[in-house]
Amino acid sequence: MIVTLTPNPSLDRTIELTAPLERGEVQRATAASQHPGGKGVNIVRALSASGAAALALLPGDASDAVVLALALEKIPHAALPIGSSLRSNVTITEPDGTTTKVNEPGPAIPPAQLAELLAMTVERSAGASWLVLAGSLPPGVPEDFYATAIEAVRAAHGTKAPRIAVDSSGAPLRACLRAAPELLKPNGEELAELTGHSTGPALEADPELAARAAATLVQQGAGAVLATLGSNGAVLVTAQGSWHGRGPAIRARSTVGAGDSALSGYLLATDRGDSPVACLQQAVAHGAAAASLPGTSVPSLAQTHPAAVVVTVLAPAKEN
Repeated sequence: MIVTLTPNPSLDRTIELTAPLERGEVQRATAASQHPGGKGVNIVRALSASGAAALALLPGDASDAVVLALALEKIPHAALPIGSSLRSNVTITEPDGTTTKVNEPGPAIPPAQLAELLAMTVERSAGASWLVLAGSLPPGVPEDFYATAIEAVRAAHGTKAPRIAVDSSGAPLRACLRAAPELLKPNGEELAELTGHSTGPALEADPELAARAAATLVQQGAGAVLATLGSNGAVLVTAQGSWHGRGPAIRARSTVGAGDSALSGYLLATDRGDSPVACLQQAVAHGAAAASLPGTSVPSLAQTHPAAVVVTVLAPAKEN
């Protein structure tokens, strides 16, 4: 079982345009779709599509549009009522795959309910192989909430605690380093912000530079860093070595959720007991498959092609 926590979920509406986006103009859409979203929700959607046992934890009333959509799509979830409506996000995709997102901030979660959400996370993560702490935090939530969650889960479950992955950005991602999660999953922009190394576009264009930046996070205590680099694939850095994986060229239709799918692929591969190289291949294959699908569609395992992902050793694995 893989469990995810999404403190700031959303109802995601994706609009596909027939031509490049033009500010201030009226344009026609070729298609539109609506799904429950948020990083952890997307990860559970992708895992479920591949037949893996997964559970999405989130705040939300039973009557909220996000929670109703989760039930309609039969996505395994547990929601904690908070008495406030969850946010809605809009994504606009252009014919060449360019994606523009407008995300609302989300509702505030009172301290008492935030404590309940943390307690639910500790309880539901018992026996899980992974716990993924995913996405932004709602307004007013302490920036070290993810670090606190990691510490609470480990204190409750001891040696039986799940491995913990964090997929966030900014202050919440930086603060979680104190708790040394087993995996961090930044994109190029998030990696640059977190480490102060270069810029997001520069890191995406240069896997070796990205690997060196990611290595500083491993030195600070992270077990591994899976940094997604857009069309340039991803790099995986651990204390044992670093690798760059790149798949064959694809026609990108929508990059929405591609990073979430990449993380899903990585988690699936680790649960199979795959080697670091094979885990990286599955991550890149999942991300590429997601980008080739329309809207917020997620790929199943059968739609991915990890054998087509070429892996380059950036730093050789160290012998124990």
